[in-house]
Amino acid sequence: LEVLSMRVAGVVAEYNPFHLGHAFHLAETRRRLGAEGAVVCVMSGNFVQRGEAAVLDKWARAECALLGGADLVLELPTPWALSSAEGFARGAVEVLSATGVVDALSFGCEDGHIEDLTAAADCLLTPAYREALGREAGRNTSFAAARQRAAASLIGGAAGCLSGPNNNLAVEYLKALRTLNAPLEPMAVSRRGARHDAASPEGGFASATAVRELIYAGDMEGAAAWVPRSTAEVLTRGTAFAHAPASLMNCERAVLAKLRTMSETDFAALPDGGASEGLSHRMAEAARRGCSLAEVYALAKTKRYAHARIRRLVLRAWLELRRDVIPGRVPYVRVLGMNGAGRLLLRRMEKSCHLPVVVKPAHAKKLGEEGRKLFELESRCTDLYALCSPVVRPCGLEWTSGPVVL
Repeated sequence: LEVLSMRVAGVVAEYNPFHLGHAFHLAETRRRLGAEGAVVCVMSGNFVQRGEAAVLDKWARAECALLGGADLVLELPTPWALSSAEGFARGAVEVLSATGVVDALSFGCEDGHIEDLTAAADCLLTPAYREALGREAGRNTSFAAARQRAAASLIGGAAGCLSGPNNNLAVEYLKALRTLNAPLEPMAVSRRGARHDAASPEGGFASATAVRELIYAGDMEGAAAWVPRSTAEVLTRGTAFAHAPASLMNCERAVLAKLRTMSETDFAALPDGGASEGLSHRMAEAARRGCSLAEVYALAKTKRYAHARIRRLVLRAWLELRRDVIPGRVPYVRVLGMNGAGRLLLRRMEKSCHLPVVVKPAHAKKLGEEGRKLFELESRCTDLYALCSPVVRPCGLEWTSGPVVL
């Protein structure tokens, strides 16, 4: 394999868990790249954007990605993994563009119409859109609905793409490419089968939500029908060691205890804490009244505040992800796993990467102050994730776990 001639596509994912739809996306991406193409994944760590603990830890999920068609797996640091769609996309594009080896960004979407997605992305970056959103936001409606109506007032039918969750994230990727001036070619892949969050399989595919429900119900045989065999084997191994499935519910009282010690000011200090919108006040009240995480979520949620935003805010609170401890930009590239082609890409990144590359945990000790602080934050997050397993795992895994090598 000639590393200098290969086309390289970046993919942003959570793989919670890696399922047949993800395998299709990687296979289609590789088909478009050609025989000598390679795929670099930027993957959320131990906590995911829904505001939950990942079913499998980040090293197990990196292994699933490599076995499913990826060549190199990099980590999207927790502050960006637990951000809004805009922050999530921006952090991921920062990582991919920093590598200096990725020349395309492949993403899934509901319909694959790149023209509408591009029109929506361009629209959302204009002052005219911000003015239109301000008018719509005062109508006691959800942000998603207000955004789509504001965009529709400017670009008409093309704004219809904003009704799909995968399309929405695709639009955020395109926005990030624009604002960061990242030289990555967009590659839209139409989603197959079950819709995002669909409860039932469709067209030979099941959503990650449906697969997780089977796993949490203990139906590993049922889950195995909708994931590659390699993922099923990793899941089986994880459950055998009681490392999986991880869940925030395994340490619910610990999370509630943290929430009950927090004031309105503490919630306002979190990213997206909503001090100006009244959300921080609502969160403090919900934390005092709720006797379960489900109750806290329900008490805090309104039409204006989406359930996922509330869950992310609760998780940020438990992990102590305050604005003052989060860097303005991703300060390093962390490697979670690689195969042979991935090792060649890493060799190329020694000269092309614009950020320090952390392959072994010991490399983190050589980072600048901002990078070291973020790595220490990740270590704390991993120590708390260790409480989410069926059996509590020890601290220190961030400093003792190297990348998966296949």
